[in-house]
Amino acid sequence: MLWTPIKKFLEEPFELEDELEQAVVSLATPLFGDSRIYLDVKKKIGGKGKQKNIPDGYLLDLSSKIDPKLYVVENELEKHEPLRHIAVQILEFSLAFETAPHKVKEVVRDCLAKDKKAFAKCAAYAQQNGFENVDLLLERIVHNSNAFNALVIIDSAPEELETVLLSRFRFPVEIVTLERYSSEDGELIYSFEPFLNDVSVQANVSSEADAKTVQTVDPSNIDTVVVPAQPEGFQETFIGENCWYAIRIHSSMIPKIKHIAAYQVAPESAITYVAEVKKIERWKDSSKYILYFTEPAKPVGPIKLIPKPNGKVKAPQAPRYTSFERLMKAKNLDEAF
Repeated sequence: MLWTPIKKFLEEPFELEDELEQAVVSLATPLFGDSRIYLDVKKKIGGKGKQKNIPDGYLLDLSSKIDPKLYVVENELEKHEPLRHIAVQILEFSLAFETAPHKVKEVVRDCLAKDKKAFAKCAAYAQQNGFENVDLLLERIVHNSNAFNALVIIDSAPEELETVLLSRFRFPVEIVTLERYSSEDGELIYSFEPFLNDVSVQANVSSEADAKTVQTVDPSNIDTVVVPAQPEGFQETFIGENCWYAIRIHSSMIPKIKHIAAYQVAPESAITYVAEVKKIERWKDSSKYILYFTEPAKPVGPIKLIPKPNGKVKAPQAPRYTSFERLMKAKNLDEAF
């Protein structure tokens, strides 16, 4: 239940996949941020004579000025027992993408051509960031060596599903959970964590039209994860064992991470130590990870939290991402992110 002084909202699961897909379309801006474009298009991809598949949609990610990306989207309901189905679908999408990237480009280009607002956003991005035009932008995206990225949108993501999807594929697979609630008078509200919210922080908004993304670090420059640490765990593990474990890291962020920094919670309320990451491994066959350090962590700063109401950045409650260069120059948490 979700409760307010005015009314209460009870969970109302999606009955049909179409309902989930319609919700994704209507929530596209708050769900993905204003620097990404969701394309609700279902067309076959794949080479001639090869296995052909139909994704539920595509997400064009223009949050980086240097490294734009395309995600192939699969929308699914948990009640359909999706574990095997989603894994097979994603594998087949990746093979179809690999054998016919030109077909993917054609599908995305045709969809953009029918949406003037989306096309104008892509055209402006292309001009501003040295891609000349939309066609060359899409060419760069689909013919990149790491071109294939998958996004699963589901109403409930069991631990087993996350573990399998994150452990079976060498390409990034991101998962977004979208839940629906309704009041007695039929008002609907949705619960979700915005896509890559801890990479590009989305401001609190009252409507889709007002959704804005606050971004100070280009995603292509991210190489550092900042983790919140309680005093006991910090001393025993971060300092004592030269590692940090049981943390969630976005699939697309794992290849980028070269450093880890510890944010010590109150009363310290500051980033105090940083270490170079030697390797990242799965933690106990779960969807979480353990990061091993190259050498003992070294003190920095302290890079302190600016208290409310003056501080713009909240105290980290979960892993956050930044660049090592930005972190080393920061005098406070606002400057670190």
